[in-house]
Parts: sequence; C-alpha cells; structure tokens
Amino acid sequence: MKKTTGFYKGINFGGWLSQCNYEKDHLDTFIIENDFKTVAAWGADHVRVPFDYNIIENNDGSFNEEGFGYLDKAVEYSKKYGLNLILDLHKTAGFSFDYYAENESGFFDSAEYQERFYRLWEEVAKRYGSMSSFVAFELLNEVTDASFIGAWNRIVKECIGRIRKIAPDTLILVGSYHNNSADTVQFLEAPYDDKVIYNMHCYEPLKFTHQGAYWTDAIIPEERMPFEESETSVEYFEKLFSTAIAKAEEFNTGLYCGEYGCIDVVSPEDTIKWYKTINSVFEKHGIGRAAWNYKAMDFGIADTRLDGVRSELLTLI
Repeated sequence: MKKTTGFYKGINFGGWLSQCNYEKDHLDTFIIENDFKTVAAWGADHVRVPFDYNIIENNDGSFNEEGFGYLDKAVEYSKKYGLNLILDLHKTAGFSFDYYAENESGFFDSAEYQERFYRLWEEVAKRYGSMSSFVAFELLNEVTDASFIGAWNRIVKECIGRIRKIAPDTLILVGSYHNNSADTVQFLEAPYDDKVIYNMHCYEPLKFTHQGAYWTDAIIPEERMPFEESETSVEYFEKLFSTAIAKAEEFNTGLYCGEYGCIDVVSPEDTIKWYKTINSVFEKHGIGRAAWNYKAMDFGIADTRLDGVRSELLTLI
C-alpha cells in the first residue's frame, strides 16, 4: 500500500466554508492567515478545507468569484507556509451528509444535479489543477446510504474523467458510503488511475467520540464513557480498517482518513488515550490523516480545554 506522502499528518479547517452561516463576517474571520501559520508550526504537512457548493456557485449554477476568493486564500496561505491542501467538497447541489441541518436531496437520481457537480469540479480543476504539487481534490464528503453506491461509483468515474482532461496530475480522494466508513471502502471500484486514493473517516467507537452529541439521534446525550487504552483497543482499529487496507493493497494505492477526533466533553486525558491508540494503527500501515477539527465545531484542537495536553496531542496526529 502506498504511503500518502505530503498528506500524512493534517488538520481540518471545518466550519469555515462549510457547516456555517455563510455570512461575510464569518467567512472573513473564522480562519485567517495566522491559522495556516499555526498549523504549519504544529508540524502538520497539510490542511483539509471543507467547502460547500454554494460558496462558489450562485443559485443558477453560475460561479461566484467572491466565493472562489476564499479558496484562493487557502491556496495562497498553504503555499506560503509550506502546507499541502485538500479542497473537500462538503456539500453539493442535491446532497449533504447532514440530514439534520441541510435541505439537499435528489443528487444520486438527478442527471441535472450530477452535471452541475461535474461542472463544478471542472471549474475547480481549471483554477487549481496546475498546482498539483500541493493541491488535492476530495470529490464529495460522506456519501450516506448504501443504496447510493452504484450511482456513486458511476459518478466518480465520470467526474474524474472530466477532471483529468484539465488536471492530469492532481491527487484525488474518493470515499464510500455510510459517511466514508472504513468498512465500506471495499465497495468502491478500482481507482481511476494511480493518482486516486481511497478515503475513509473514523469516529469509532461513536459512543465514545460523540458522547454528549446533541445533533444526532444515534447518541444518548446524557451517557458518558471512558476510553480504555489497551491491546484490545488497538486490535479494534486493526479489524475496523482491515478491509480498507486490503482494498488499497489490492490496487497498490493509498489510504487516507480525512476526519477523526473526539468531542469536547471527553476529558483531555481520555482524548490523548484515543489518539494514541488510533495513531499507532495509522503509523503501522502508513495511513495519512487529518484530525477534526482545528477549532470549535465541538472538536477543536486549538480550544482552551486542551491547553494542558496539546503538546503531547500534536505528536499523535
């Protein structure tokens, strides 16, 4: 399995251009140049920047130059501070991973929505495809239902084919259903070419990493649990990632974990235990990753709650 060189230890800038109120003041101030500088000083080699289609598209599907200006800044600041950059489309017209907060549906059954998706990526490729030495593309965040996988494999092939006519060398990340679950990577088709890698997310065990979460009915907010750092815990992640690793090895491609982290109600001590355990498996298999999240969003690594352990934590991401 290939090691994801240059995209090995990263941080998410979630909440900036996605999962936000889209107000100009927020877009201008939530992430600024100094945040890129900070992450570089932390020792990360890349940042993952989630963005929504409505940041760069108008309602009629035309492109918004002011919105693209924020992606331009991400590119500029990443280059300035020696960081690689993943541009992650977190929401597209007709689909969002977030059933609870978004009103987007129909993408996987709509040729019109799919064409809009292809055009968006062609435009992104025109603007940033020449920067393949440090800019990568993530086609879509967290496909949800298992029933979407057939359409998704077809869409991925068509979209990458169109991107390749413009950006032949750009690294492209592709995840599977159940919100990029590790155990569904096996249902993706073979990579389009040798510059496509498999992508997964990991917040397991969910009852630990999301305890107290108020935005999902999969968790009882009042329940709390500690994390037991043990050989059994390592084995848990080995088993969880096993089919994804096998799939990547089958096609001699890389495996990347685009999101992982612990909610802010978890104690700093247990947060360290969890990161240490999952990181040991990432390191063993050469799996690249980006921790969720730089700040706020209920998972912030820069938040004051982690002041006492941050130095140790940064060795584990």
